[in-house]
Amino acid sequence: MTTFDKREQGFEAKFAHDEEFMFRATARSNKLLGLWAAGQLGLSGDAAASYATTLVADNLESQTTDETLRKVSRDLAGKGVSPGQVAQKLRECLHQAVQQLEANR
Repeated sequence: MTTFDKREQGFEAKFAHDEEFMFRATARSNKLLGLWAAGQLGLSGDAAASYATTLVADNLESQTTDETLRKVSRDLAGKGVSPGQVAQKLRECLHQAVQQLEANR
């Protein structure tokens, strides 16, 4: 195996690791967002967990971040929460999720 081949394998392994990390961070941030949104909706316990889990599952089934934001924004529109506030909360949740995952390495 040449040095080039080893280097290429290293880059491929790093890419795969980074993709898995971002997948896990996105799923975790969606769960955190879902729990926050559930609280805004007055849900607690199993109902809050179910809302958050549904948000994660929907995202895994092909929703984009924009679709997730639209869904949560629609759900919270009657509670006076703006789409901008939801987007800001998602950014905070992603930051928190990345910190949690890095702490668990």
